[in-house]
Amino acid sequence: MLHPHPNIHPGEILQEEFLKPAGVDVDALAEALRLPRERLDALVAGEGAMCVDTALRLSHYFGTSERFWLEMQLSYDLERARRARSRIESEVRPLDVA
Repeated sequence: MLHPHPNIHPGEILQEEFLKPAGVDVDALAEALRLPRERLDALVAGEGAMCVDTALRLSHYFGTSERFWLEMQLSYDLERARRARSRIESEVRPLDVA
């Protein structure tokens, strides 16, 4: 199955669509959000996930909704899982409701 759209991690969106245009680096964002720099480094690197606390802080800082950030993470995770669907379908037998 072809995936015409890349599955973009929320950290990449944060970096490319929010931090770069605003001229804010991860150090400054970590300080402004009162978060450990390591958490934001992992997020921007695509190695960490968007948690509720970070979503709330980002939404307040950038004037977005927290749902924006959380749904982006959910979409990313769901697409990754869908790519493993054939393995899941071979391992899980559907409930027989007949």
